[in-house]
Amino acid sequence: MNVHSTGGAQRALVIGGSTGVGSGIATGLTSAGYDVHVLSRTRPQVTHAGWTEVDLNDSRRTQQALAAVADDGISVLCFSPAVYGRSRRKLVDTPNAEWVSQVNVMMHSLWLALQTCVPSLIAAPPGLIIGVSSEVVYNAGPGRSGYAAVKAAASAMLASIRQEYDAAHLRIVEVLPQGMVDSPGIRMRRATDFDYSGYASPAAFEAVSEHLGRTRGSSDDGQALVVRPDGTWHTLASVQSPPSQSRAL
Repeated sequence: MNVHSTGGAQRALVIGGSTGVGSGIATGLTSAGYDVHVLSRTRPQVTHAGWTEVDLNDSRRTQQALAAVADDGISVLCFSPAVYGRSRRKLVDTPNAEWVSQVNVMMHSLWLALQTCVPSLIAAPPGLIIGVSSEVVYNAGPGRSGYAAVKAAASAMLASIRQEYDAAHLRIVEVLPQGMVDSPGIRMRRATDFDYSGYASPAAFEAVSEHLGRTRGSSDDGQALVVRPDGTWHTLASVQSPPSQSRAL
């Protein structure tokens, strides 16, 4: 399914922007004046300028959807999809299918997105890429080894491609939550009576993404920004590492 409206604003593509952190980023970019197009498996909770339904496990369909959006020109790309798995468990107890899906959705789709969208981003510089990172990139993730591995690999890919371009043409900023974020994927793993009062809302990412959209990452290129539950943020460089969310299995 494709839902699209046209306008004169600059365009942003948010992959995985239907719920969770990606939804907050999509809303923030909309507030910054962008026509936001979302690629996701489910319809976004908030209506944006466009939506393409796509399962990122389907590489061929993903490539087609990316090309269709990139061909119309984009100024900002955000990559936010995540596959958490049903529960935390040791690597030896994790189904291979879960690992394959994590690689397809969180790693291979990022490769396809960069390969397809970077030419569009640098055509009207500076282009901006916003990557959604995680504390597991810095702390490891026992019980979440697959998730941690692909998150770390994705971060390394973004850091590498950043060095392939001058900042006048392409800028890359990563954002990550200080703690846990309430999302459908997380709720699927929690008990029905779980208390989410200590979790951040996806809306916490609206202010930082609006800021990045307006500045096109001019003051934050190459940084990882840790977002607090109240929507404020600080650079990861200002602390030794983000708080770990790991716990005993």
